[in-house]
This record gives sequence, C-alpha cells and structure tokens, in this order.
Amino acid sequence: MLMWINGAFGAGKTQTAHELHRRVDGSRVADPELLGFALHKMLPPAARGDFQDLPQWRTGVVATLRDAEAAHDGPVIVPMTLVRDDYFDEIVGQLRACGVDVRHYALTASPDTLRRRLRARLAYVGGRLLGRDETWAIQQIDRCVSALSDARYATHVPTDDRSVDEVVEAVAADADLPLSRPRLSPVRFQARRLTVAARHIRL
Repeated sequence: MLMWINGAFGAGKTQTAHELHRRVDGSRVADPELLGFALHKMLPPAARGDFQDLPQWRTGVVATLRDAEAAHDGPVIVPMTLVRDDYFDEIVGQLRACGVDVRHYALTASPDTLRRRLRARLAYVGGRLLGRDETWAIQQIDRCVSALSDARYATHVPTDDRSVDEVVEAVAADADLPLSRPRLSPVRFQARRLTVAARHIRL
C-alpha cells in the first residue's frame, strides 16, 4: 500500500506522515522532494525552477515509488503537495494503472489557517519555511486550496480544528491501518515535532 499525504503548504503533511510512520509498524516514509532536490543539484541555477515541472522528476517518482512499494511489506507513506491535475493523473494515475494500491489523502484547511501556520513557522525559523521560501509558499495557498477541493483529490481530511494525532488517527482509520503505538505526551510530542521540522529545513 502507498499512502499519499497531499495538502497545501502548512496543512501538516510532513508531521502527519512522520507521526503516522511512528505509530504504524512496518511503515516507511518515501519523500519525492528528495529526488527534486537531487535534480536541482545536477542542474545549473538557470534551470532550477519548480522541480515538479521536470519530466524526469515525474517519471522518476513513479518508478521509485513502484520499486519502494514492491520491495516493502508495509505501507509506504508519501508526503508531497501535488495540485496540478495533469501531474496528479500522470503520477498517481500511472501508479494505480500499474497495480499499486494508492490511498490518497488531501489534508485541507482554510486559507486563514494556512497563513497563520506558515507565519508561525516563519517566526520560528527566521525567514525560511522548512525548505520553501515563506513568501512563495503563502502565494500558493489559494491555488492549492482551490485545486485540492476537487473530487479528484479525495479523500479529504479537514485539519483546521484537529491536532496532528487526530489527523493521523483519521487517516489510519480510513485506510484500515492498526496503530501499534499510542499518542506521545505533550512534551515528547513537541520535542519530536521540532526534530522532524529541523530535519526538513532546506537551506
């Protein structure tokens, strides 16, 4: 099973994916962003636009996730914003056409909630949004919210008034995945949350 955790920037994809991984035995996280950054490093600065626009990123994601899912017995969790219909159909559609059991979850939130979360991150990391430029990420909010509301991007998981634990439990219940570990205490959860966030700062 491949579990794609989609959502606008600030929706909580990374934290949800890693907490789901912690609580589901035998799961692993496969982040397509890593392939995008690797491609950027191989290209001259003038060619480093949005890596999702690179055909080799899209084909590479499909091939790599097929291999990861085939080689791994447990669920493979994929945190990645994907809001262009043609790219979604190319990647998720092709994975499904190849027989991969893709469970897609779009974490949703209001534009106001997303802006508040992104600005809180800005204050914490001094102007960088965990791998994305803050201004750029905020500029994508309306586009992402509008695109992800489409039925193509179901299953939708509202996050405005939910904690990460509640989102994880909603996703696991929908996918019929047993959670083998309990929630962390508030102190341990915050410590883990900061650790996950720090690992995903891209300078």
